[in-house]
Amino acid sequence: MRLRHFAAALAAFVAASAVSAAPQFTQRRIAVAPDIELHVVEAGRATAKAPLVFVPGWSAGADIWTDQIERFAADRQVIAFDPRSQGESTKTTSGNTPEQRAVDLHTLLTTEHVQHPVLVGWSQAAQDVAAYVARYGSQDLAGIVLVDAAVSDGAKGIASRPDDAATQFARFATYVSDQRAYLQGMFGAIISKPQPAGTVERAIATAMKTPPSVGIAMLVADMFGRDRTAALVKMDCPVLIIAAASSSELARQKNEAKVITNARFVEIPDSAHAVFLDQPERFATELADFLKEIDAR
Repeated sequence: MRLRHFAAALAAFVAASAVSAAPQFTQRRIAVAPDIELHVVEAGRATAKAPLVFVPGWSAGADIWTDQIERFAADRQVIAFDPRSQGESTKTTSGNTPEQRAVDLHTLLTTEHVQHPVLVGWSQAAQDVAAYVARYGSQDLAGIVLVDAAVSDGAKGIASRPDDAATQFARFATYVSDQRAYLQGMFGAIISKPQPAGTVERAIATAMKTPPSVGIAMLVADMFGRDRTAALVKMDCPVLIIAAASSSELARQKNEAKVITNARFVEIPDSAHAVFLDQPERFATELADFLKEIDAR
């Protein structure tokens, strides 16, 4: 009986310790332009290790990175945010391009005195990171992580991959007429593994906050607006490219790793587009190994 009580007490202690050890999230709104505020989530604390900045994909918010934030906030500062017109950030009909989001990101980092961060950009955010490097260079970055998205080659992509472009434009009608159905189908396609209760529902609810007319403008600007491939040769910091083995852009991502001076390519099997949700342990391991190399510099 005493052993049983001891075991129960130990289990309760471990559970309580796990709860108390969970990182505390701070949420704020940061002004990055006139009448534009970004919803920012921060965890961990500033240390000698490089800060980690997670940038979400199209119509997603900082909350989609929650699991990875919790994993890395134990020993470094971790920041995630909702880009303009996404999640809890200001909705606007102007500036919904990777180029303006890059300016927003730079303003956010400057305002918050975040020095030499590692930028982690997933999907649409790969364009934001490329636009950032095109404008500001990479000398102030400790590293870059591009997650399952090739950097856009602009309108040339329509000519070189017409079927992909036609498929994307055909989906716009569904998105405008039934936003929720479109998003349910999208998240059903980009997440292939069972998720903790509420994860997909929260992602859909966040994406619903982006007006469809704005969402379409964002997609067009992201995929076909500008050729950002020139930014690849300007990435002088360490770069990690993490791709799902099932990605339709796998070959392009592999080629990018050859163009970038100091890049490493990782292919994650048994995963859809949201690799950090489908394979969180593998994703975290690859990112942690990359951060070890950076922190050792």
